[in-house]
Amino acid sequence: MTPEQNDLLCRVEGDAPMGKLMRQHWIPACMIEEVADPDCTPLRVRLLGENMVVFRDSEGRIGVLDELCPHRRASLVFGRNEECGLRCLYHGWKFDVDGNVLEMASEPEDSHMRGKVMARAFPAIESAGFVWVWMGDPDDVGAFNAPNWSSAPADKIAVVKMHGACNWAQILEGSIDSSHSSSLHSTNMPTADTVSGSTATETAWLRPSADKSPRIEVQKTSFGFRYAAIRKPIQDADKQDYVRTTLFIAPFTVVIPSNDRYHLSQLLIPIDDENTSFYWIAWHSDADKGIDQDAWRKFCGAEIGKDVEPVTFKKMRNYENNYLQDRAAMKAGDFTGIYGIPAQDMAMWESMGTIADRSEDNLGTSDKAIFTFRTLMYRAAQAVENGEPAIGTVGSVIPQATLMSFQGMVPKGEDWKDRNISAEERAARDSGTEAPAATAQEPAG
Repeated sequence: MTPEQNDLLCRVEGDAPMGKLMRQHWIPACMIEEVADPDCTPLRVRLLGENMVVFRDSEGRIGVLDELCPHRRASLVFGRNEECGLRCLYHGWKFDVDGNVLEMASEPEDSHMRGKVMARAFPAIESAGFVWVWMGDPDDVGAFNAPNWSSAPADKIAVVKMHGACNWAQILEGSIDSSHSSSLHSTNMPTADTVSGSTATETAWLRPSADKSPRIEVQKTSFGFRYAAIRKPIQDADKQDYVRTTLFIAPFTVVIPSNDRYHLSQLLIPIDDENTSFYWIAWHSDADKGIDQDAWRKFCGAEIGKDVEPVTFKKMRNYENNYLQDRAAMKAGDFTGIYGIPAQDMAMWESMGTIADRSEDNLGTSDKAIFTFRTLMYRAAQAVENGEPAIGTVGSVIPQATLMSFQGMVPKGEDWKDRNISAEERAARDSGTEAPAATAQEPAG
């Protein structure tokens, strides 16, 4: 990719086409737990380069406003959240969740400003453990497509949140890169000849394959694409393949292969051009499966106050301190010397720079999904720049709640594309509408 093409893929601020594309989707602003209680501390949120304040009023309603007070542009994050409104500290102006001015303490009762000034408010909903915000045209709010973990009860949804000091696209490329897990995460995902699929313990996910060079096959869909990483299993390699499928749901959701205890999904949300909110969701609908919130954060090395800072979710293990890499542990057998799968990933992603220079890449056969992502989203951004609708908003819009990954043994010669797909996805595929509409030019190379 040329630097210009790379910018089109990565940049989201202002009038950037990729940002315009994302504004045609509901975007997760924060976890519900961050604004759980009525009259809680207001929360600063930054999305696509815009600063907002999220608060829950006295009656439990969620409000998402522009961070700056429309009076004199002071931050509402420091405001008083009280009596069904957010009050600016500077002059006492008070706003409800819809941006209406309830009080103008510094103005006379007969001020001509009353009823004319509003704070910019963003439509917001709560679903599946998150507050979601609409940043697009307020007169054309899109339908909310609930994610696949919305099928689980709230107490069966565990979420890791971590700040990524780099662009969203290189983090997302890491999420759809199945081949790296066999090396980078080999200590956390060791080979075991006693299992037939991904098997979770308290400290690791056991795998039935030692194959570090999977064969990658990609299938385009109306929501983005699905791909399979096909590996040789330890047992009966002449009769079966070990297959792990991953879904990219445009523009920022990835569904990665489950293990025997819980399903796994990720959200890679642009804070701005050079920062990303990384969310990793472990969930299950069955009462006897899943992992609780504390155990999930401990497994991932993402405990709040220990591994990540409160409020900002910035990492204690970071680029400046070499992610606290333990070279003695590496000599003793730990592959990376870095604790936690997310921190291992962050070390790779952030070391590329805030926006990776893709013109210097040398892609191989294991990078088919990466090339597909770059091509797909580059074309999708070009399409939006040309006035076309965003990918995933027209045609066969499949309910995300029905989209699942797959991992397990598949007899040789059997098509992996038929594994674990919903009736809605099968119907779209069989009708020939599974490929997303995009007419713009592909990036070169």
